[in-house]
Amino acid sequence: MNIKLTTPAAVAAALAGMLAAAPAMAADYEQAPGSILVFATKYDGEVFTGTFPGFQTQLSFDPANPAAGKLDVTIPLAGARSGNSDRDSTLQGKDFFNVAQFAQARYTASGFRAVGGNQFAADGTLQLRGVSKPVTLTFTWTPGAQPVLTGKATVKRLDFGVGGGDWADTKTIPDETAISTKVVLRAK
Repeated sequence: MNIKLTTPAAVAAALAGMLAAAPAMAADYEQAPGSILVFATKYDGEVFTGTFPGFQTQLSFDPANPAAGKLDVTIPLAGARSGNSDRDSTLQGKDFFNVAQFAQARYTASGFRAVGGNQFAADGTLQLRGVSKPVTLTFTWTPGAQPVLTGKATVKRLDFGVGGGDWADTKTIPDETAISTKVVLRAK
């Protein structure tokens, strides 16, 4: 079949038709101000929370094609803050994050799953203290001029050697640590 495009309107219509048939492309985002990364656990039955200021997020995502998504989060561990200076210095020490040897953690994921509505799951890998283990981040996507990714994950600290030795007792500190994040994004 040979189609002649003789008018500018015919050319524009043909181009519009080709673009509509093209697969959606993932948008590339970087973290914007207003983002937060929080952890929560217990010590002797008392819940405490902390944050990781300075974390950085890079995201490639199209909610219509989540399987093409990519996420890369870098977390500087020395900045962990829990509101208690003694606890913060303990977290930075050899028994916990060992920031002298392992300055940062990193979470990466490629290919997300839609789990209903505007919710998705990223089956990724957390690298912490020289150990890499799978961790699933479930998140809600709120589109807009500055989209927001709001997510949750559970990390088993002992899988990464966090809180070993005298701190390995899960009656004192549970193995599971809740992670939550709100990442405000802007297009790259």
